[in-house]
Amino acid sequence: MTTAEATAREADRIIAARSRTKLMHSAIYLVVLAFVLWSVKTTIVDDTDWARLGSLADVLESISEFVGIDWGLVPNLWEPAIETIMVATLGTLLGVIVCVPAIWFGALNITPYAPITYPLARLMMTLSRSIHEIVWALFFVAAVGLGALAGVLAIAVRSVGFIAKMSAEAIEDLDPKPVEAIRAVGGSDFQVFIYAILPQVLPAMISVIIFEWEINIRRSSVLGLVGAGGLGLVFFRQLNTFNHPGVSTVILAILVLILFGEFVSYYVRKAII
Repeated sequence: MTTAEATAREADRIIAARSRTKLMHSAIYLVVLAFVLWSVKTTIVDDTDWARLGSLADVLESISEFVGIDWGLVPNLWEPAIETIMVATLGTLLGVIVCVPAIWFGALNITPYAPITYPLARLMMTLSRSIHEIVWALFFVAAVGLGALAGVLAIAVRSVGFIAKMSAEAIEDLDPKPVEAIRAVGGSDFQVFIYAILPQVLPAMISVIIFEWEINIRRSSVLGLVGAGGLGLVFFRQLNTFNHPGVSTVILAILVLILFGEFVSYYVRKAII
C-alpha cells in the first residue's frame, strides 16, 4: 500500500467517524426535542383549563385590571419596606454567624475530623439549600408565631447553604504554601487561620455575603405571604381585597427595593474588595 493510499484511507476513516458523530448528535438532539415537546404537552397543554382562561380579549382585560398605581397606598409602604430590608440584613448576619462552624467543618483541608465533621457540614449545607425559604418561613411561623422574627430565622437558615458552601470551597482552593510556612515555624491552628487562610479567602467570602444579602432582599419581600412581615404581607392583603392597582403598587415597591439592594451591593463590593 502506497503512502497516498494510506492517507486516503485514513481520511475516509476520519470522515466516516465524523459522520457517525454528527448522526449520533442529531439523534440526541431529536430525542431531547421530542422530550421537550412531550413535557410541554403534558404540563401545559393538557394541564391548563383553557375554557376558564377564555379568549385573548379576556386575558387582556384581566391584565388591564392590574394597570395603575394606588397612590393612597404609597405612604403606607415605607415601614414594610424598611422592615423587609431589616429582615434581609439581620437574617444575613445571623446566617453568617451560623455559617462559621459549617465553613470550618465543610472545608476538607481544615475540617477537624473528616470522616464525621465533613459529611455533617455538607449535609447541613444541602439541607439549607434544598428547602425553599417559604417552607422555612412556614416552619418558623409555626414555631415563633407571625412577624419579622420568623422571616429573620428563615432567611438565616436559607443563607447557610450558599455562604458556607462557597466559603468552604474557597478555603479548599487556597494556596497551601502560606499554611505550610506558618505551621513550619510552629504556628497554632488559630494563627494559621488568621494569617494564612483568612487573608486569602476574605475577599471571596465578603463578596458571597454581599451577594447573598442582595438575594435575601428579594426573599424577604415575599416571605410576608406566609405571615413573616414586610412588603409580602402588604401584597397578600391587597391581593385578598382584590385591590389590583394596590398589588401592582406593591410589586413596583419590591422592584425598587431590589434595585436598591443591587445598587448598595455594587458599591459596597467595589469599596471593600
